[in-house]
Amino acid sequence: MPKVPSWGVSNAFWERVQGLIPPPTRDPHKRYRRKTGGGRKPLDYRRVFEAIVYVLRTGCQWKALPKEKFGSPSSVHAYFRKWERAGLFLAIWRAGLAEFDEMEGIAWSWQSLDSAITKAPLAREAVGPSPTDRGEKRQQTPRVGRRAWRPSVPRRYRGPAA
Repeated sequence: MPKVPSWGVSNAFWERVQGLIPPPTRDPHKRYRRKTGGGRKPLDYRRVFEAIVYVLRTGCQWKALPKEKFGSPSSVHAYFRKWERAGLFLAIWRAGLAEFDEMEGIAWSWQSLDSAITKAPLAREAVGPSPTDRGEKRQQTPRVGRRAWRPSVPRRYRGPAA
């Protein structure tokens, strides 16, 4: 069995996913100018799926996809949105969960969640003030070699003109 890169899709995995991909559909209420089958040919679904796995695994931006390997990043993203709306990735997750349940067994009666929703105690010292708090007044050290700011007129008379 050849080694597959961490972002790659093995033949065995592709066989499982291929049956879950929704077939292309046309809106029956929309009037199309071209006949069915006209225009550019659709991308190979396996290449599209590998590109989606590549983005999800590596964290790269859609526009940074290698075009030579996967095709147009915009087309890949359009397929991703279409398949996500059709529930493909939820179906893959459910199928994988069911398979793992058969192999190992999942204790559905007992589940645990571990999380922490608190601020990091030393974050302010490490990264500085929050960008959203820059307008708030706080203790600021004066600039070296400059006088503190004062208005040029100590007090302005705001009464009626004399």
